[in-house]
Amino acid sequence: MMSLTKQVHVASVGRPAYSQTFPCEPSTAEIGRRLLRDVLSIWRLDRVADHALLIVTELIANAVRHTPSHKIRLMAELPSPTRLRVGVLDRAPTRLPAFRSADDDDESGRGLLLINAVADRWGYDLHSSGTGPWGKEVWAELRIEDGA
Repeated sequence: MMSLTKQVHVASVGRPAYSQTFPCEPSTAEIGRRLLRDVLSIWRLDRVADHALLIVTELIANAVRHTPSHKIRLMAELPSPTRLRVGVLDRAPTRLPAFRSADDDDESGRGLLLINAVADRWGYDLHSSGTGPWGKEVWAELRIEDGA
């Protein structure tokens, strides 16, 4: 069983964050869920784990299914005392997330709809260098209670 191997330290500046790079393949979803569960436990945010784990599963599945990336980066951070942000960074800046319509018997096509249903907000950010975009982060945020 893989678990968090890097100790999380509380810093006097900045915000708590964790990230790790993984292969862009279906088995990464399970590893990502375990890692995120460990991070949420350390941050004492177990109460949002169900929604956060659903989000990370869908974000990883979308990267695997819709990008040619060989690696993805899973990120979790607390951008404010009341928000948890979970994201997946890939190297496909031209493959932007978009809602799809899925028939009742379709086995896929509902990932962003699920994220939209459980997250307070979601979106994507392009990452670029001097020569243009090299990747994107698709993210979702959950509201957490004060004092978390």
